[in-house]
Amino acid sequence: MTYPRKIHLISILLFVFIFPHIEAHNGGFTGKLIPRNSSKDFFNRNTIQSPVSANHYDYLMELSIGTPPVKIYAQADTGSDLIWLQCIPCTNCYKQLNPMFDSQSSSTFSNIACGSESCSKLYSTSCSPDQINCKYNYSYVDGSETQGVLAQETLTLTSTTGEPVAFKGVIFGCGHNNNGAFNDKEMGIIGLGRGPLSLVSQIGSSLGGNMFSQCLVPFNTNPSISSPMSFGKGSEVLGNGVVSTPLVSKTTYQSFYFVTLLGISVEDINLPFNAGSSLEPAAKGNVIPQIWPV
Repeated sequence: MTYPRKIHLISILLFVFIFPHIEAHNGGFTGKLIPRNSSKDFFNRNTIQSPVSANHYDYLMELSIGTPPVKIYAQADTGSDLIWLQCIPCTNCYKQLNPMFDSQSSSTFSNIACGSESCSKLYSTSCSPDQINCKYNYSYVDGSETQGVLAQETLTLTSTTGEPVAFKGVIFGCGHNNNGAFNDKEMGIIGLGRGPLSLVSQIGSSLGGNMFSQCLVPFNTNPSISSPMSFGKGSEVLGNGVVSTPLVSKTTYQSFYFVTLLGISVEDINLPFNAGSSLEPAAKGNVIPQIWPV
């Protein structure tokens, strides 16, 4: 199976462009998103800004990994599950500006054993030649690919009060062979899908549920302005005028977020969306929300 990249929820964009001053409630834990090419701070949050800007139409998520913690900047991706970083040694990897993660410099790094329950949580795994470590091969629809070993490490995020919060034993991919449509500011990908190895799923039990919200500023905002991604209970976006749409689950695509598109309005004309006849209701979960450059 291959996974799409650069998928974000349509409802999130509604919050950004229609209700720019709505903020997530306190109590959840927050990672910083760095939008590319920005000019205005819509949220007026007193948060630490990232010194690294992003390119094109992605968002870089800032968090820390290892002990002692090292800052990383990786692409936030709601269309996949695996968390992975470029790791030393990297035999066939794309160029990145920041130092690659060195597992030998962290006291909390440990490899996932071949044949273990953790190894089986990802479909594309195999045993290393010595039958000790759990190897993975993970690919995306755009042709990008990462290969390496699954491991456990401590990830550190920041609470809304500014305190660091550590999550121990988070499973991630230490990529030693990575290629595809990456730029030199991306150190890897943070999978935010519904699967068991996504960041949302792995830390959700510690935070009161597998929930997260994104308050994204537009792509043309100044890169020095950050916007929040909140996790767990308290991350709900609430307030006067907030609108929402239900997410639909599908057994065949358990990692993806689906919504039901009922129609599209062009000025005063409503165009219903359906699979065939205009008399048929729109099928539930008929759309995977995506953002493409325009």
